[in-house]
Amino acid sequence: MNPATIAIDGPASSGKSTVGELLAQRLGYLYFDTGVMYRAVTWAALDRDIPIEDEPAVTALAQQLRIKVTPPTLDDGRQYTVLADGTDVTWAIRAPEVNGNVSPVSAYAGVREALVRQQRQVAAQGPVVMVGRDIGTVVLPDAELKVYLDASVEERARRRWLEEQARGKEVDYDVVLASMRRRDGIDSTRQVSPLRVAEDAVVLDTTGLSIEDVLAEAERLVEEQGCRPD
Repeated sequence: MNPATIAIDGPASSGKSTVGELLAQRLGYLYFDTGVMYRAVTWAALDRDIPIEDEPAVTALAQQLRIKVTPPTLDDGRQYTVLADGTDVTWAIRAPEVNGNVSPVSAYAGVREALVRQQRQVAAQGPVVMVGRDIGTVVLPDAELKVYLDASVEERARRRWLEEQARGKEVDYDVVLASMRRRDGIDSTRQVSPLRVAEDAVVLDTTGLSIEDVLAEAERLVEEQGCRPD
């Protein structure tokens, strides 16, 4: 039998990473956030002075970059450790310059092809909660449960703003909101694997809900659809 698969998609700061990790812990599944792979490629391009607009060069980078995601190696609040060619980039891939460039990088067909191949290999290893923007539509179209988390752009920008403040960074809410709207536009209109709701996905609006509320609803869906592995 194929392993049980749960796909969680949604726009930036909709709560999918937090809910996905907690759900995976509750179920004893592997948790995998595909977004870190695109961020790692973006970080590497910036670090190596590869122009983000140079699609062939960025694609070649994605094809050869060794990205490894492991359980946390440091107790500093991280959900996991991300290595790019052996360098710990866990927090570096959350920098504003990466936030501002990851959407165009993730829109490149060659980049997505290279990373989707790796993502499917991860899913084949066992029961998994996989999080991203095209998991239910492209990466794991046969996932046994598909959940799409959403929230108003203002609420999502507020969450991202609070996250940056918690890390000691002084950022303006209006700047974060503008960046969030820009990213939403790129993600939903790109030609390759645009952000959209899978036809068989359950949509959960997380605006005004606590993480505990969303997690409880996700667990209910798991029980309803019988997604626990034998």
